[in-house]
Amino acid sequence: MDSPDDYDSPWKEAVESYFPEFIAFYFPEASRQIDWARGHVFLDQELRAVVQDAELGKRFVDKLAKVALRDGSERWVYVHLEVQGSAQAEFAERMFVYHYRLFDRYRQPVASLALLADTTTSWRPSQFGYQALGCSIELNFPTAKLLDYAAQQDQLYQNPNPFALVTLAHLLTQATRQDMNARFAAKWKLVQLLYQRDWDKQQVIDLFSVLDWMMRLPEQLKRSLWHNIEVLEEQEKMRYVTSVEQIGIEKGLLQGMQQGIAQGMQQGMQRGLMKGRAEGEAYALRRLLQKRFGLLSEDVLARLQAASIDELELWLDRALDADSLAGVFAQ
Repeated sequence: MDSPDDYDSPWKEAVESYFPEFIAFYFPEASRQIDWARGHVFLDQELRAVVQDAELGKRFVDKLAKVALRDGSERWVYVHLEVQGSAQAEFAERMFVYHYRLFDRYRQPVASLALLADTTTSWRPSQFGYQALGCSIELNFPTAKLLDYAAQQDQLYQNPNPFALVTLAHLLTQATRQDMNARFAAKWKLVQLLYQRDWDKQQVIDLFSVLDWMMRLPEQLKRSLWHNIEVLEEQEKMRYVTSVEQIGIEKGLLQGMQQGIAQGMQQGMQRGLMKGRAEGEAYALRRLLQKRFGLLSEDVLARLQAASIDELELWLDRALDADSLAGVFAQ
C-alpha cells in the first residue's frame, strides 16, 4: 500500500512558482484584471500574523499575495487564496474571517479566492453573511472546483497551462487510489506530456516534482517508471529529471566507494547508495519543514544530518500534517 495521498508541499510549490498561471487557469476573469507585468509579492508571514488564532480546519494551501490592477490606478489588491482539500461546514466562515481581518490590517481591497479540491460534488461554498436588527453583511467569493474538470480530461491534456497538468494529476490520483497499475500508466502518460511541451528544464523538474509527490507508487512500479524516464530522456536528449535524481545518488556512490575500498568495491557502492538516499531524504525534509515552519535551528539541522533513513521517512510522513516541529519529531 502507498502512503495516504497528501498534496500540501507540491501544491504550495506549484502555486508559488507559477502564480500567474494558477490564477489564469482557475480564475481567468480575475487574471484579466491583474497587471502581471508589475509583478506580485507573497505575504505569507503577514497572513500568519493576521489569522493565527482563526485556524478553522485543514487546507492544502493558503496564500496572500499583493498584485496590481490593469485599470490604470496605482492601487494594489490583496489576493487571499485557499486551496481546500475537504468539505467543511466552517469553510465559508473562515473565508469571511480572513477577509475582514486582512481588510482591517491593510485598508485596501481584498479578493478572496477558493479552489476546492475535495471529493464531495455538492459542496460548493461561495458566500457567508448574516443579518441582525436591520444590519446585513455578506461576502461572495469566486470558487473553482477540481471535480468539475473530470469531464474535460481531453482538453486538459491539450492545454499548455502547467495547472492543466496539475489538475490531471490530482484527478488521476483520486481515480487510481485502489489500482496502482492504473496509476502507473496515468503517471507515465503525464511524464511523457512534460517532455512534449515547450517548457524549460526547470519547469519540467518543478512539475515532475508535483506529479511524483501526488501520484505515489509502490517501490517496484517506481523503479519501472524511472527506467522509462531514463529511456525517454536518452531518446529526447534531455537530461532533466534523471540528472537531478542522480545528484544525491552519485554523491553517495563516490563517498561510499572511497570509504569502502578496503572492504571491497561492492560493499562500498552499497553504502554509497544508502548514504545518497539518506542525503536526498534529508534535503527533501529540510525544504518541506522550512516551507511549513520557517527557518530551522542548528539543532534541527544537525538532527536531520545524523538521522537514519527510517527516521527521515517517518518524519517526512509526519511533516505533511503536523501542526508544529515538535509534532514532527515526537517520540
